[in-house]
Amino acid sequence: MKAIEFDRFGSVEVLQIRDVAEPTIRPDEVLVRVAATSVNPKDTFVRKGRFAWLVGRKFPKRIGYEFAGTVVRAGAEAAPFKPDDRVWGALDGFAGGGAAELVAARASRTGLCPPDLAFEECAAIPLAAQTALQALRDDGRLLAGQRVCINGGSGGVGSFAIQIATALGARVTSISSARNADLCRSLGATEIVDYAATPVSTIAGPFDVFFDVFGNHSFGRVRHLLARGGTYVTTVPKPGTLLLHVVTRLPFSRRSRLVAIRSRRADLDLLAGMVRAGTLRAVIDRVYPFSEIAAAHAHVETKHSRGKVVVRVS
Repeated sequence: MKAIEFDRFGSVEVLQIRDVAEPTIRPDEVLVRVAATSVNPKDTFVRKGRFAWLVGRKFPKRIGYEFAGTVVRAGAEAAPFKPDDRVWGALDGFAGGGAAELVAARASRTGLCPPDLAFEECAAIPLAAQTALQALRDDGRLLAGQRVCINGGSGGVGSFAIQIATALGARVTSISSARNADLCRSLGATEIVDYAATPVSTIAGPFDVFFDVFGNHSFGRVRHLLARGGTYVTTVPKPGTLLLHVVTRLPFSRRSRLVAIRSRRADLDLLAGMVRAGTLRAVIDRVYPFSEIAAAHAHVETKHSRGKVVVRVS
């Protein structure tokens, strides 16, 4: 089969399409023929070595953390999946492997795709939407009637975060560029802050949750925007962030949390239900062929993509 690998950290030129061995599956896994995957900032960070302290320096490495496709084979303990099921899922950790023709995935971290959704749309949802869901519901403990500020509302995770926060009954403020204001409003944001015109420190709070999707505002910088008992949540692991994650578990009035996504079938099923109900949709900026995955990475690195960048594998 073909897969994307790289032998050193670096720019998009390090990405190589290679013939590699077909993965074997354990009893609790399914072998999935991948129809589409997506490129998240996580992929680019891993490729560039930003998380070398977490992923190590053993090569070759693979990328791709979301997938959608059909089951080829199911392990003996991978119920309820069977061959030809349309599935989606996310790969935990940093090993990657979704950018390949075949992927071995834990059944407990895989779900059935919404039946009427194209694979390109399915591939845009599992990692990014679960990140938003777990950040807001589990780490932020967001409740109906509360206020949430989402820094990066027009991006992949942010576009889902707006919709999920709205579905939870929260009032959403989105920080984005002026050109993406209409998009954020269409997803459910009631207030838009143009980061180019308004310093984040001057936004009118307080917020029960500040979700820093981009990871470019520290807890200390926005702490004054949080309500008493409020929570700052970020997606970007940094030594300082990890320390605050531990320290603010003590009885302080405001907390800092790092979302560590765990793909779960229950959450994938919840998201599928939201898709069917019309309360969640994928915003797709561009779809690239597998042969142009380097261009897909380059586009994500501009930091100007709207929603998700998808790669069609087969």
